[in-house]
Amino acid sequence: MRSTGPSRAPDVFDERVHRMARIGIPVVLGLVYGYWAAANRRDGGPVTGWNILFGFVTALAFIVLCIAVATLAPRLKRELHSLTKSGFAGAAFGFLYSQSGASVLRSTVMALLVTAAIFAVFFYRYYTHEDAQGNRIR
Repeated sequence: MRSTGPSRAPDVFDERVHRMARIGIPVVLGLVYGYWAAANRRDGGPVTGWNILFGFVTALAFIVLCIAVATLAPRLKRELHSLTKSGFAGAAFGFLYSQSGASVLRSTVMALLVTAAIFAVFFYRYYTHEDAQGNRIR
């Protein structure tokens, strides 16, 4: 018979799951992003081979950059950490926005606004969850 003491719950999110998620999440996000960019570009028109190629190339670029940012950003100080992640998000938004037919100036302004908003959120989060040396407070 088993002991009646408290049992420990299984560790669902062990290191193996985290390793898989470090690649799996950017791949899924990249595929969604590539589809979205291709859909914006064709603007309701027919799906063509060039449109599919554009979507896959966009997805591949997003995946590579997302993994690079996720690897590099945590090694930086909180200001650069926030700027790196928000810059990536703003550039990704600006590119999607430009594919909808907006002007370069409007796409740039919108990307900068998104970058500034996301920077404020990330900086606040990192500032309130780190000590003066940049170590996480748990």
